Amino acid sequence: MPRILSILLLILNFSLRAQSPIFSSKALHHPIVAKNGMVASQHPLATQVGIEILEKGGNAVDAAVGVGFALAVVLPRAGNLGGGGFMLVHEAESGDTKAINYRERAPGAASRDMYLGKDGEIDRALINSSYQSAGVPGTVSGLLFALEKYGTMSPKEVLAPAIRLAKKGFAVTYDLERILKALEERIRKWPESEKIFYKGKEQYYKAGELLVQEDLAKSLKLIAKRGAKAFYEGPIAELIVADMQANGGLITMEDMADYSPQFMEVIWGEFHGYKIASMPPPSSGGVHLLQILNILEKYPLKESGHNSAASIHVMTEAMKLAYADRSKHLGDPLFWDVPVAELLDKSYADHLRAGIDAEKARPSTDIMPGSPTDYESEETTHFSVVDKDGNVVSNTYTLNFSFGNGAVAKGTGILLNNEMSDFAAKPGSPDAFGLIGGESNKVEPGKRPLSSMTPSIVFKDGKPYLVTGSPGGSRIITTVLQVILNALVHEMNVAEATHASRIHHQWFPDILYIEKNLNADTRAILEALGHTMTERNAMGSTQTIMIKDGLLYGASDPRRPDARTKGY
Repeated sequence: MPRILSILLLILNFSLRAQSPIFSSKALHHPIVAKNGMVASQHPLATQVGIEILEKGGNAVDAAVGVGFALAVVLPRAGNLGGGGFMLVHEAESGDTKAINYRERAPGAASRDMYLGKDGEIDRALINSSYQSAGVPGTVSGLLFALEKYGTMSPKEVLAPAIRLAKKGFAVTYDLERILKALEERIRKWPESEKIFYKGKEQYYKAGELLVQEDLAKSLKLIAKRGAKAFYEGPIAELIVADMQANGGLITMEDMADYSPQFMEVIWGEFHGYKIASMPPPSSGGVHLLQILNILEKYPLKESGHNSAASIHVMTEAMKLAYADRSKHLGDPLFWDVPVAELLDKSYADHLRAGIDAEKARPSTDIMPGSPTDYESEETTHFSVVDKDGNVVSNTYTLNFSFGNGAVAKGTGILLNNEMSDFAAKPGSPDAFGLIGGESNKVEPGKRPLSSMTPSIVFKDGKPYLVTGSPGGSRIITTVLQVILNALVHEMNVAEATHASRIHHQWFPDILYIEKNLNADTRAILEALGHTMTERNAMGSTQTIMIKDGLLYGASDPRRPDARTKGY
């Protein structure tokens, strides 16, 4: 009997440290390679727009803004004019890295309990799919702000491709055909949306057919000619507000005119000699990406092996701790004192790490948000751009749900967001992604809702090394985390790092989500350690560029069929 036990323990030890065989071969995945510039986005036409701008002499910001507006046409599920997001910009000449916050804001008429029904519970239809679910959009202001600060081209030049795609149409992809059928009920209920995205009653666009968006083309032309004022003070704003009034929405002309993006300092972390720049609050992404890396830094992840049970176990426990802190400490810093420095202090990470049991999963009910001041311490899209001079853009923006709330503002061609659902409508209750929020993220007029978007840039020896980000709602943070770990710890090339199987845990519900191709033996060991697992469809859609040995190596995530990286 002791001999059998020893053999079982030997097998267990080997399995704990074995790499997942599905993704261990270095011959399986090859990145795109280029010398002068590269664009990675979730649609081939948008990627091509960025490349053409770079080839004409534009810089990374010119290309990124062109990509952002193009995605508003060809990727209506997430690309947008009616949403908002975050951008990191690294200037090669100065060495500066800055953040631009163009997250949506709550309208002035918003109130704390506005999404609660008579029973005191959250009215999901109201907060997710009504005109009242829309926050004041930030995308147009944010992209043009970046162009003015860092670009070399005019709005007319960078918007020209998007205008052409909207006016002349583009070929519907299989993915767009599929998603329009899948979300038919939500989109068709709005006559303006139905008119644009469907050929008629019970008629659909098929892959290869042209989708023309004439109203969107008109809106883009106005923006190209008159800049952000056309959107926030001019004819586009008037159309959006008129549609709001006709459908019980909250956004007013005053809300639109009062919107402006924020120039912010990035937050920095260090991990195994690399420096990492990411987005500060109201994104929770940067804080918790760096917090998890701090916790994991002292674990021998490379020796344990990629996606071994030992590695996944400690990663999962670290994720639980970070998401617990998210529920209490994160919100819009203009409305809440977010303890960023304390959350990112290495001594706080040491404290959290001390509570992780290497032999057993800790139930989420036993984990409470920490007190960092005691120590010194789902539908979104991302694109990455690097130009020939080494300027870098990492941008993530969103409508929140796929196609936002489903409504197009009449006469504009612009889909409206449902970002108000990212607030804690009832502190302590889960949002649409299952995330629990507290007083720090309650609804308040003018406030920006908390986000998980995590545009990031990794630096090696003071130079950009890895540019990445992802959509995925609450799974964004953990997706970006794993791409970074795959590249920095497990020394994968950018394509291997992108393709590798992913996991996710967000404290509550107490479930370890795994992709379907995770090794079966590894699953069995994780179950023995006390983890409850559930298979999920593919998680995230990273668009990543690695800068190494004077070349650019890029990879678009195969989890979304239309994503494309291209260089020149």
